[in-house]
Amino acid sequence: MDYWKLVETEITIALQHEDHNQVRGVSTTSSPIYYRRNNITRQPVTGKLSDCSRMETAEPNFSQFGISQEEGDKLVAEVIRYILFKTHQNSGCPIKRDELTQLITKNYHNRSLPSLVLNKATTKLSTIFGYDMKELQRVRPSSTNQARSSQSSVDSKSYIITSQLDPGVYRKHIEDTTKSHLTGFAFVVIGIVNLAGGKITDESLWHHLGRLGLSQDDEKNTDFGSTKQAMETLVQQRYLQKDKTNGPEGLTLYYELAERGLHATASSSFKECIAQMVMNEATTIELD
Repeated sequence: MDYWKLVETEITIALQHEDHNQVRGVSTTSSPIYYRRNNITRQPVTGKLSDCSRMETAEPNFSQFGISQEEGDKLVAEVIRYILFKTHQNSGCPIKRDELTQLITKNYHNRSLPSLVLNKATTKLSTIFGYDMKELQRVRPSSTNQARSSQSSVDSKSYIITSQLDPGVYRKHIEDTTKSHLTGFAFVVIGIVNLAGGKITDESLWHHLGRLGLSQDDEKNTDFGSTKQAMETLVQQRYLQKDKTNGPEGLTLYYELAERGLHATASSSFKECIAQMVMNEATTIELD
């Protein structure tokens, strides 16, 4: 059987049976989606990103929209499939609400229906597959200059899914170590921007990365391929955002922390790692 057909079958079975004690969906945003039936205990995820979960008991049912329960369940299943597949295919890039709304309203035209379907999909993603669906509160570039990047005008509502697994269990059973270099690259870049006060020029950022042997002109890096594209991926994933300001020397490109970058830098583990790196650098300078 085709791999993705098998995955789709797994999703369908899980949605039909909703056996919370046996079905545990686990995946990374950078590795193939697959499902394990075991007794891994999920832990709640906390953070500054908005939690999209809702109590289904407080919601209207599908009959209020003239839709049968079966039709409604199919809509929810279709949205969940789309979210899981799109997350894998786009390396965890946020999914725009407009995309999900169009999926729901292509055959149904009630304006309130998407909210109900998304709330039910959020609940099932959590209870069946072990994911929190988070709404990104888009952060605008700090500059008030009119020469802004087109990125700043994109629809502000989008979603990502995050694992509810305990970090230790996630690392042991789920984490794709073949993608560790991308995680490391993201950590280093976010760390540099954070230490610069949350905003840094394109030139300065690549200067610091150059000390690590990374060049924006490198199109055949053994780990990343194109290093410039690796940076652009962080922008697409909303760890960073780009902005241009007009100064005495013309337009200057800046990188700023976006919502996922800000969320990452708020964690205690990130702060501890950065502090350790700074202390090691200071020790090295003293020895020199």
